Amino acid sequence: MTKNTGPLKGLRILDMSRILAGPTCTQILGDLGADVIKIERPGVGDDTRKWGPPYVKDSDENDTSESAYYLSSNRNKRSLTLDITQIAGQQIIRKLVGKCDVLIENYKVGGLKKYGLDYTALKADFPDLIYCSITAFGQTGPKSHRLGYDFVIQAMGGIMSVTGEPDGSPMKVGVGIADVMCGMYAAVSILAAVRHRDQSENSDTGNGQHIDLSLLDSQAAWLINSGSNYLTSGENQHRLGNAHPNLVPYQVFQTSDSFFVLAVGNEIQFQKFCKFAGATELSEDSRFKSNASRVKNRKILAEMINKLTQCNSTQYWLEGLEKLQVPCGPVNTIKEVFDDPQIKHREMEISLPHPLSGKGDVSLIGSPVKMSATPVSYRNAPPTLGQHTNEILAEILGMDEEEYRDLAKKGVV
Repeated sequence: MTKNTGPLKGLRILDMSRILAGPTCTQILGDLGADVIKIERPGVGDDTRKWGPPYVKDSDENDTSESAYYLSSNRNKRSLTLDITQIAGQQIIRKLVGKCDVLIENYKVGGLKKYGLDYTALKADFPDLIYCSITAFGQTGPKSHRLGYDFVIQAMGGIMSVTGEPDGSPMKVGVGIADVMCGMYAAVSILAAVRHRDQSENSDTGNGQHIDLSLLDSQAAWLINSGSNYLTSGENQHRLGNAHPNLVPYQVFQTSDSFFVLAVGNEIQFQKFCKFAGATELSEDSRFKSNASRVKNRKILAEMINKLTQCNSTQYWLEGLEKLQVPCGPVNTIKEVFDDPQIKHREMEISLPHPLSGKGDVSLIGSPVKMSATPVSYRNAPPTLGQHTNEILAEILGMDEEEYRDLAKKGVV
């Protein structure tokens, strides 16, 4: 096994989440060194195990039980199957909580209360527990009882109203970004809570706390400048396709053979672009001299630039503008992303041994976190269902083989 070099080594997370938001959070923490114990329902497991194709192929090129979707957010975890509807299962969770720093769950509001595994029930016995709940709408409010997936939240949270072509239909982001961003906020919140716990003096009430995160809140938070534009002006931003609401030119332009992105962020860059394009008159035109004037006249300018860029190839524009330090880039396919020498150099594609893979390993997206003293480590591939059940019960709870067999016989594990 690869050595654990992460700064969170020694931190243990009890992960009762599934799908994407919670697993994204715990994968981040796992990459950073935390010991993540993934609780899964016996015989079923995380819903995303079945979200395919594609699936990992065995040696005969047949689909296995491991979907690519599941692989995307479950590295550096150990899987323990447990039926929490049984009292014995609930007792095991409570024992594990006593050995863990953090519990993270994404059950519907009140879903764990009937099992005595909600924050209020656990706080009395484990006052230093950091308990993170992820739901669609939060623990409070008029919509807190509702369920919701990423797609629903993208719609309700406003991002779809500003994504897509002006004359087209509202468009979601092509990945589950509301889930992923909520997972990011969860990871930051958990680390802040750990910092608070470790700095606080002991008290009768303990130094743990409940973290209440919602997909909708997170989505509203990362509306960023689009949301701030509305709060400042009182006007809704309309769909602009690939254009930027506050910068022009900042969009996709057509070339003689494909497309490229031009992202001008200041006047010097605009002047450099115009000179390279052989159209210095544009930077001197009063309609386009400042960014504010370009935003007001975006349609006219975009049409003029598009005519210019179609005169030459994508390579011509990328090579020429890069030399002038004018931000630009190709519109890469996913394959082209992972073929990019920069992505390769940064090790954003990794592989880990996997027991079901016919080729012996699985390819995964690497962590973007680069730390000089405490780098991330890739210790475990996304676990198969219940892969570490016996190991965890023995290592953490001290159970012997006979106790394990008894639990298995009763369907608890």
